[in-house]
Formats: sequence, C-alpha cells, structure tokens
Amino acid sequence: MGNCLKSPTSDDISLLHESQSDRASYGDGNDGDQEPPPPYQEQAPVPVYHPTPSQTRLATQLTEEEQIRIAQRIGLIQHLPKGVYDPGRDGSEKKIRECVICMMDFVYGDPIRFLPCMHIYHMDCIDDWLMRSFTCPSCMEPVDAALLSSYETN
Repeated sequence: MGNCLKSPTSDDISLLHESQSDRASYGDGNDGDQEPPPPYQEQAPVPVYHPTPSQTRLATQLTEEEQIRIAQRIGLIQHLPKGVYDPGRDGSEKKIRECVICMMDFVYGDPIRFLPCMHIYHMDCIDDWLMRSFTCPSCMEPVDAALLSSYETN
C-alpha cells in the first residue's frame, strides 16, 4: 500500500524549497522579509589523548612526537586479538564473568579483547585503558613487550 496522503506532484525536496507565498498561505507567518535561521552546525568533538598516564590533552595540543607515539600505540592495540564473549554451555565453568575495568558482567555477544597474559576485557574498556597505560589492569604485565616479542619471532 502507498501513502494515501502524498500528492503525486510533491516530493520531500519540493517541500524544502517552497516559496514565501506558500508559507504565508499555510499560516506560518506573515513576515515575508524575515530571514530563516542559520543551518544547525554540529561541531565534532576533539579527541582527548593521554601522552602519559598523568597527562590529558586534546589532539590539537599534542606535539608531533606525542602524535607519533599515540599512533604507534593505536597500531599495537589493533593487533591484539579480539572476539565475542561466549560463556559456554556449562554455567559453572571457571571463566571470567566480569570486566575488571568497568565492573560489569560480560553478556553473551559482548565484543572482547584478549591480552597476551590471557586476561579478557570489554573491547571499549581495554582500548581506553591501553591508551593510558600499556599494562594489564589485572596482573600489571606490560602488554607492549609481549606484542613486540611476537613481532620479532615472525
């Protein structure tokens, strides 16, 4: 079935370009000389990065050296294995059931990331954590050393 209220000659674009006389006939206003408001402009948020765990800066305030280090860190994070949380058939398994960063239980289908020490976390949680500190939040093992050694063996 079609839309019975839509006339065969009008479309959505023509409604955007209606004339002043059309607006006056609809009772939108009698001020023909009033300018329409400026278009809404949404400003994209500037990303915040952590060059060191104790510093927080906007992306526009980073030095070139800090930008290079952050780009390398993002590249290393993207090479960590990821998956989907599946608790298995047996609910009594000795499996990690909560992300220690956000303290929320894992739910079937949650995107997770594995660290070289075999700890798992929500992907968003651990990615943000690793942008600040490149150590496992559970065992404090350095993640970058394990990743770099795996590159050297290949």
